[in-house]
Amino acid sequence: MSRTTKARLLVAAPELADPNFFRTVLLMIEHNGEGALGLVLNRPLLVSAAEAVPHWAGLIEPPGLLHSGGPVSQGSIVGLGLAPEGGHPCVTPLLGPLGVVDLHGHPEQASGISSIRLFSGYSGWSAGQLEEELAVGSWFVLEAQPLDATSTDPQGLWSAVLARQTGLLGQMGAYPDDPSVN
Repeated sequence: MSRTTKARLLVAAPELADPNFFRTVLLMIEHNGEGALGLVLNRPLLVSAAEAVPHWAGLIEPPGLLHSGGPVSQGSIVGLGLAPEGGHPCVTPLLGPLGVVDLHGHPEQASGISSIRLFSGYSGWSAGQLEEELAVGSWFVLEAQPLDATSTDPQGLWSAVLARQTGLLGQMGAYPDDPSVN
């Protein structure tokens, strides 16, 4: 493995046609010699996150929808949230104040954590698999911002992340869904 994508964004190239990842933005949680794991940030589900993890309902970021983190282990729930300055024992740091929230703990222990968003499942790659996808240009590896994970416009995140880039990459945010009808 040449370089890690941990704490960075994987943004699907416009040509990536796999329906699991078309126009997705993933925040990479882990990437090492054994493989990689990330969460799709821009696929909200029409399911209340409070239904998935009721005891965390009071801390979930509005509008309170569960998000699809990816096609792997969709029965598992992963939480991201913003820790207070100085960190928090219930949050594993990832990017500035953003980290993975330990949902096994009791919400009363989570005082100070904000903007919690819950994800059903995750996206995973075996050793070398992500590197192959990167080599063929399926993904752009871009700098993440902590608030990407709790964007109030998840459906517009793909275009927004690309639009903040410079040069030709910044123009790809306006790439049509189907270029044949352009």
